[in-house]
Amino acid sequence: MNKTLIALAVAGALVGCSSPQDAAPEDPALESTDEKVSYGMGLVMGERMGNDLPDLQMDQFLQGIQHGHAGDEEQTRMSREEIQEALMAYQAELQEQESAQTDELANKNREAGEEFLAENAERDGVETTDSGLQYEIVEEGNGEKPTAEDRVQVHYTGELISGEVFDSSRERGEPVTFGLNQVIPGWTEGLQLMSEGSRAKLYIPAELAYGPGGNQRIGPNETLVFDVELLEINPE
Repeated sequence: MNKTLIALAVAGALVGCSSPQDAAPEDPALESTDEKVSYGMGLVMGERMGNDLPDLQMDQFLQGIQHGHAGDEEQTRMSREEIQEALMAYQAELQEQESAQTDELANKNREAGEEFLAENAERDGVETTDSGLQYEIVEEGNGEKPTAEDRVQVHYTGELISGEVFDSSRERGEPVTFGLNQVIPGWTEGLQLMSEGSRAKLYIPAELAYGPGGNQRIGPNETLVFDVELLEINPE
């Protein structure tokens, strides 16, 4: 969005100074350095505008370029205030569209997660806590269980319910250490159900994960699945 608004601001500034030029030939020459640089700048700007502003109105945009380059303010079709108002209105429209798309995706993910957890709860070996967290002990350890104030060292693989891996300490080849009061609620609760040396799968509903805000690689209201090994409690 920021790239789009910057590009629009450039175009708007050009509109502010005016006088139409004669239409350029359909295939202008590309012989001199000035001609090549001019075409190159237009090409790069066009590519950026195509990515950032798919609804660009080309006739109006090119007229703004022509008027701005001419530098004749008497032919200006918009004042600077009108340009600023248009940019602000466009930004508001984009934000509204993005918000609607996020809400739609959040609802879709929430429904998919609820369906997944309802089916998963029926499997043998899967336990559901009062909070809605589901866990499944894969390998039982023989050590102590951590408290919420402890630090733990773990190996894990995090997946979406689609099976897509979004994070994995195993792939990085190095376990991670953190305080149980420093992570998402599903981890804080789930790790306290595991004995040191055990391995479990945690099925974490969105409200115990990243909720409607999501994260960099996690969409809004995503239900998450973690395969976790509790290697050590309070490691040196």
